[in-house]
Amino acid sequence: MTVIVTDDGFRPDTWTENDVIDLGPETDPETLDINPAINKIRIDFPSFADGRGFTLARLLRLRGYSGELRAKGHIICEQYAMARRSGFDSVEIDQSLADRQPEALWLSRANWQKHDYQERLRASR
Repeated sequence: MTVIVTDDGFRPDTWTENDVIDLGPETDPETLDINPAINKIRIDFPSFADGRGFTLARLLRLRGYSGELRAKGHIICEQYAMARRSGFDSVEIDQSLADRQPEALWLSRANWQKHDYQERLRASR
């Protein structure tokens, strides 16, 4: 079973395989045609130690992609704020990870905008 993590907590997956483009972390964003008709992209994280998906998400957003962007795979709750800051709208995890890291842990990181170290540095000036 798949669990979708958002700033509001866990929710069921509503995407179908037909309406999403799946990308691997090795995808070169320069080779992608950002077609306005594409409104759902999912980027795979084969390991929680592989941060290339964060970079890919940020580059897609900088190139103008405005549709839904989802991280899928080995993302842990401690990485949720980074995922959101990189441009992801949600994170897709499997039920076994959701059991080990329950909704409350993810929700404790849902205030990712308030705990941005860059904002704290700007405010202290």
